Amino acid sequence: MTRKELSERIKDGVLLFDGAIGTMLYANGIFINRCYDELNLSMPHLVKQIHQEYVAAGADCIETNTFGANRFKLSAYGYGDKLSAINYEGARLAREVAGSNHLVAGSIGPLGIKLEPWGPTSMSEAGEAFKEQAQALKNGGVDLFILETFTNLACLQQAVLAIRSICDLPIIASVTVGDDGNLVYGATPEVFTRKLDEMDVDVIGLNCSVGPHYMLQTLEEMVKLTTKPVSAMPNAGMPRIIEGRNIYLTSSEYMAEYVRRFILLGAKIVGGCCGTTPKHIKAMRSAINSIIPHLRPTAMNLETKAEKTAIKTVEPVPMAEKSKLGWKLANREFVTSVEITPPRGCDPGKVLEAARLLKENNVDAVNIPDGPRALTRMSAQHLSCLIEKQVGIETVLHYTCRDRNLLGMMSDMLGLYAVGIHNLLLITGDPPKMGDFPDATAVFDVDSIGLTNMVNHLNRGEDLGGNSIGKPTGYLVGVGLNPTAIDLDLEIRRFEWKVKAGAEFAITQPVFDVSKLMDFLERIKHVRIPVLAGIWPLVSLRNAEFMNNEVPGVSVPGEVIERMRAAKTKEDALNEGIAIAREMVLLIKDHVEGIQVSAPMGKVQHALEVLAVIKK
Repeated sequence: MTRKELSERIKDGVLLFDGAIGTMLYANGIFINRCYDELNLSMPHLVKQIHQEYVAAGADCIETNTFGANRFKLSAYGYGDKLSAINYEGARLAREVAGSNHLVAGSIGPLGIKLEPWGPTSMSEAGEAFKEQAQALKNGGVDLFILETFTNLACLQQAVLAIRSICDLPIIASVTVGDDGNLVYGATPEVFTRKLDEMDVDVIGLNCSVGPHYMLQTLEEMVKLTTKPVSAMPNAGMPRIIEGRNIYLTSSEYMAEYVRRFILLGAKIVGGCCGTTPKHIKAMRSAINSIIPHLRPTAMNLETKAEKTAIKTVEPVPMAEKSKLGWKLANREFVTSVEITPPRGCDPGKVLEAARLLKENNVDAVNIPDGPRALTRMSAQHLSCLIEKQVGIETVLHYTCRDRNLLGMMSDMLGLYAVGIHNLLLITGDPPKMGDFPDATAVFDVDSIGLTNMVNHLNRGEDLGGNSIGKPTGYLVGVGLNPTAIDLDLEIRRFEWKVKAGAEFAITQPVFDVSKLMDFLERIKHVRIPVLAGIWPLVSLRNAEFMNNEVPGVSVPGEVIERMRAAKTKEDALNEGIAIAREMVLLIKDHVEGIQVSAPMGKVQHALEVLAVIKK
């Protein structure tokens, strides 16, 4: 089918797609832990049977059983090497049932992984994954493609580009929204419709997630913003768990009534998603036959709407104006900071007292780690607020990805900026299995690179969905750096990504080997931003051995361990550890922009002894 043929077919009519394949497979006893796409190879008779039921119910177009048949999702089941066969057979089975009187749409869903800037997979890699799936579907004989249940518009665009690189078949681009009508990260219908309209696709629309009521509300907004045909394929309401099974309770009559409303609104393609069955499609067929679609609402002027909805360009806050720390880094002044670990209880008194001592000694900032080694401690966020409010010294808040999803992170970032926290160190975080509660759930929606991108968006005045937040945040964005990483090439690539994402300074893991730090700084000079070297005053031989063997990313040379071994008493060991730290500071201070010293055993006096070698 050509794009022109699809346009002519829906110009004065409506195409009815089928309903859910997964729901029907589940109803036939296929457990949800199976790879449904692989059934094209192992149970082709069942897949064909479902296609036949939808054709008999009156569907004009049936979708291939390939929604998740991409390299990433198939590899998770051990079927990565069968990608071409699964997609080809999915298309061939549908083609056999459809014959020449019905259409076959190649179903392609999201990759199931996070892409840049929120994850490590590049857009080009995503494009290649979509391309290999689309090529196999095309070879199997599909008439058109349907890209469905997408939440990430950049990912959807890669799928469109991949298809366009191999053919000019029609494409339906469908996103999924919440009951507020927005994409998962907040993009409104005004924002995402405009972006969908700009893509090289033939139909744009909605599917999955919500029932017909909320989908109709969103579609009412979309048709005002585009001249392209629109599609609507809602779930049969929200599922309920009954005797251990997911059951959709929305009736076929109710769905049919909403199909009439979709069509009267201007939808040219309708169908069903999760929970819909041949019974629902049969009722929809009757609804379509009972009415003549009205003319769709007149599309408003896109340029005018775009002007109204486009995010206004905002000037990011200059680095020197973000904080006192930012001013010193921007003006190439050497900075000092001391790391103080939050208390295990709810009394911040000792930490506040330590922060006052640091302020009296002209230390620039207090670093507050966020649940280091996944141990339960007072919230780093609240402690930072207390220090800044009651002591008046700036903090560098360590913020991890471990405990929060993206939406929670964005809420935190907006709130923290409002209460005066302006310096961040964004890190991925230690997994829970290292800490007090190994069975605790880790979130890890993104890693530190994705989090840096998110904060950079806020610094440009926009949220995750591309919506304006008004006044931009002005965070000074720091990231972690490991000069002694086992895989230095990977560490450098990740640092390059962090800088590209918006990092403005970096703090290293504790440095015990000066030569390795110098070599590392040489290798990152092409993406150099201000670097604060981490210094850890050792307190004992056991401390040195622990740092070397049990702290990820830290390497303590043998000669340092031997110096600590030679200490005869605890006092000798502490003095030797401080001496080693002071030597490190003197050797590296002219090669970095600042020093961060950890306070051994929480005693900032020892950190101040280390910093005393810096002549100001």
